[in-house]
Amino acid sequence: MTEKHRVDLGPVQETLLIPLYGRAVESRKPRPLVRDPRATELVGSIDYDFAKFDGGRSLVGSVLRGMVFDHWVAQFLAEHPAGTVVEIGAGLNTRFERLDNGSCHWIDLDLPDSMRLRRRFFADTERRTMLSGSVVDGAWLAEVQDRPAPYFFVAEAVLIYLDRADARTAVRQIASRFPGNQLAFDTWGRWILRNQHRHDALKKTSATLRWACDDPREIESWQPGIRLVESSTVGAQPDVLRRLPLPYRILMPALRLLPQARAYRLNLYQT
Repeated sequence: MTEKHRVDLGPVQETLLIPLYGRAVESRKPRPLVRDPRATELVGSIDYDFAKFDGGRSLVGSVLRGMVFDHWVAQFLAEHPAGTVVEIGAGLNTRFERLDNGSCHWIDLDLPDSMRLRRRFFADTERRTMLSGSVVDGAWLAEVQDRPAPYFFVAEAVLIYLDRADARTAVRQIASRFPGNQLAFDTWGRWILRNQHRHDALKKTSATLRWACDDPREIESWQPGIRLVESSTVGAQPDVLRRLPLPYRILMPALRLLPQARAYRLNLYQT
């Protein structure tokens, strides 16, 4: 029997295991929203109590969230096949495996403990590089500039764990160094921060949401040139919604009326 890899992650970094497990659980369904055999393999190789997340809505929610970000990245690569995607807070995401077109360039960035775990399962290649670092310190930006333009920066479930000042610093650094490119990340409103103790997956970790943003257009004031291109609730991006099974297409409009759905936005910006 192969020995499983033990997990030694900080409170926020531990949350990377939620979307990983969500994709693995989804992949085992007869008609999955996504097929991610690598996620299933990784879950089976890690010594962790994933079962504590069973039964919660957050697992399928993380899958639907990822589908929106996948769509935006795929859209970028369709227009710029040899461009560079920068995955901020890569965790154990398999977005490269899902979207690689054979010519794009890719950078995975995460904090040292998350990156140590990631390197047990993934390796650098000619077109793909893993970097240890913080999105806030900005030292990694020089590495990005060495890759082919244009650039797409995606920070899924990352900035919400920073305070407002650090989130602003991260966004401004990217926008000032890479004008005319794209940046996608999610925002949580004050309703969610007040009720985060009820979040079915988050409450089973020690992570805390810190930055509330009720209006994604607020970010446009952080740096000249930033423009909100698109904002969507989970699973409701029109191109993604059209691909969902009929029950989801019927359910999504109703879910958008819930306060937690309105308070959580997935946003695409032009820098």
